[in-house]
Amino acid sequence: MPKQYINLTPHIVRLNDGTEFPPSGTPARVSAIYLPFDENGIAEVKFGEVSGLGSPEEGKVYIVSALVAQAVKRPDVVSPATGHPACVRKEGQVISVPGFVRA
Repeated sequence: MPKQYINLTPHIVRLNDGTEFPPSGTPARVSAIYLPFDENGIAEVKFGEVSGLGSPEEGKVYIVSALVAQAVKRPDVVSPATGHPACVRKEGQVISVPGFVRA
C-alpha cells in the first residue's frame, strides 16, 4: 500500500521529480530553552517537547524539519534531504530535494 505523506512544515516540499507536498496546517515544532551566554557569547540550547505531531498512524509518513525529526526519532517521521548532493538550489535557496531522510 502506498504511503500517505503529511507535510507538517510551514513550506511546500518539492521533490526533484516535481512532486509537491503542500503544508497540511499547523507545523510540528520542538521547544527550546536557551541557557545564559558565556564569556565568549556562546549559549547552550536544550530541546524539549514536540508539538503538532500526533501518534503514528498506519500508512502515514510525517514530513517535519530535521530538528523535529532528531527530537522524536520515529520511523514514520522524515525530513527533506536538503544536504543531499542531488538537492536543487537557486541562489543558495533549496528549490527541490531528491527525497527524504530519517533521523
